[in-house]
Amino acid sequence: MTIALEHHTPQAFVDPYAADPAEPAWPPAAPGQDMDHLLPPPNPSERLSILIDPRDQHRLALHAALTAAGIPPRPEDRDAIDQLSALPAGINTTLQRWLHHTTSR
Repeated sequence: MTIALEHHTPQAFVDPYAADPAEPAWPPAAPGQDMDHLLPPPNPSERLSILIDPRDQHRLALHAALTAAGIPPRPEDRDAIDQLSALPAGINTTLQRWLHHTTSR
């Protein structure tokens, strides 16, 4: 009995936050306004005093470190990232350092 395996073309990663060049920028820039500075800098006195759970901080930091290392997390990576985020802070810091080291070569 022979089983034929189908060959699928790998799908490219799509950034859901990337701007569509066909769509106009919003809000529209005023004449002479620099597009890189649409908003004023944040006012520290207006910050919310909400604490983020350490596990959520680890998860966000790990997402950022993976992305900066050129390894954007995929939806199927969520369980692994959640499990890694539950590890102690020292282990999470080490993982981030390793990922940072891969990009600094």
